[in-house]
Amino acid sequence: MNGPHPQRHRGIVLSARGMVSSAHPLASLAGARTLAAGGNAYDAALAMAGMTAVVLPGMCGLGGDAFAVVHDARKAEWTAYMGSGVGPDGGDVAFYRERGYHALPIDGPLSVAVPGAVDCWMRLHQAGATRSLDELWAPAVAAARDGFVVGERLHGEAADDGDKLRRDAVSHTVYLPGGAPPPAGSVLRQPDLARSLHTVAKDPRSFYEGELAQRCVATLTAQGAPFSGEEWAAHQTLVDTPIESGYGGVSLRTTLPPSPGYMVAQQLLRLDGRLRAQPWLSAGAVNMMASAAREAFADRHRLVGSDNGAHRTLLQPLPAGGDTTCFVAVDSDGNAVSFIQSVAFVWGSGVMVPGTGVLLNNRAGRGFYLDDAHPNRVRPRARPMHTLNAWILAGGDGKPLAVGATPGGDGQVQWNVQMISHLVDHGLDVQQTVEAPRFTVWPGSDADVIGSPPELRCEARLGEATLDALRAQGHDVRRLGDWDGGGGAQIIALDREQGTLRGGSDPRVDGCALGI
Repeated sequence: MNGPHPQRHRGIVLSARGMVSSAHPLASLAGARTLAAGGNAYDAALAMAGMTAVVLPGMCGLGGDAFAVVHDARKAEWTAYMGSGVGPDGGDVAFYRERGYHALPIDGPLSVAVPGAVDCWMRLHQAGATRSLDELWAPAVAAARDGFVVGERLHGEAADDGDKLRRDAVSHTVYLPGGAPPPAGSVLRQPDLARSLHTVAKDPRSFYEGELAQRCVATLTAQGAPFSGEEWAAHQTLVDTPIESGYGGVSLRTTLPPSPGYMVAQQLLRLDGRLRAQPWLSAGAVNMMASAAREAFADRHRLVGSDNGAHRTLLQPLPAGGDTTCFVAVDSDGNAVSFIQSVAFVWGSGVMVPGTGVLLNNRAGRGFYLDDAHPNRVRPRARPMHTLNAWILAGGDGKPLAVGATPGGDGQVQWNVQMISHLVDHGLDVQQTVEAPRFTVWPGSDADVIGSPPELRCEARLGEATLDALRAQGHDVRRLGDWDGGGGAQIIALDREQGTLRGGSDPRVDGCALGI
């Protein structure tokens, strides 16, 4: 193969002054308008965060988590934001075992962790935004209050997970109006969410210490979840210097635990210098990347909890041998933001807090293990193992070269490696990179699939000869449709020689890159 499917290739978006890329046109439009009005990359990212919380409600929102990597050009600083919430104060292994569970529920009130997104948005705003949250979220509030047009993707998500929504007293009234998924082309209004976004814009900490927090905790405790409310009030985003690692002569900056960003770095360290010698997406290259991914997941499952330092031992070079959404922003000053947010599985826990429009995550159910001896065991105020990671590539001068991310659960750390290799090893442009055929080792380390028989899930565009060669190498290949591998990658590349920005948006989702 020489490149992506020509009929699907949409072309690179070019700009010299600023650019955004997201998984929904309204989010990209909100970000681009913010840049055009004089806002910076921080402002644009926050505008997109608010809008995606409205137009991608099954993916992200007030009740989810968020992670980011940021380069501040004026300060010449790199910062990582790990906006992951914690487990409930009463949620230890004994609590769930006494109720007959052998694993945490993956939806419902017992699957919820304290949401981290709101505090993460606030920390990012404090760090470098130039506009108030009120101003930045005005388009999102209007879209929630007045409605937006439902697309095929949202209709399908509500149809596919309708049973989860129907189990909740509130969620089904919003996302299954009249008992059925909102048709594509209909208008979805979320007035309760509009009011909550307006409240949070005025005072983000009210989500953790005010009336919104009280409503969330009361809803959960009434349904048997062991929250005290004190864990909400105590919540803080982890803010630190990103993990830094090298690959092919460039530098990777990525998010720290509980993010699995270190797994991207670990895989790249094991592949550095080896993939460039392989033909692009050949069976040999796919086998190398799949093997590195299997090793990373095995190490993670064996060693890593959200609050220990075991990941650092995995970042040593060896001898050569839908449920989430993301967006990226770069401004004319060189500030760059890679941002990803999620409610975990599609529609999270399915639990909506009455009168607020807040749909709560299921990160505790997805991320914690019910195992007394494991570093990732469920326990009060621990952060569950996470899937979200964001990254920026930089040159030797410490300035960004490419800003990217993708949703997709445990696929994220694999597809990010694949995309970085496409860019660095093979010189693909950003649109070719996000469109390239994808493959995924499965299972990863999600609590609900640990121990399942291993598969290598491959988009058919890899080609039958490559798939057959992988089977001959011992992989249990599961052939997927041409574009059914998952993800929704967004990348902006900075062309230093031309002084331009190049944006690519994944056709597997409905978004776009926009420049000003």
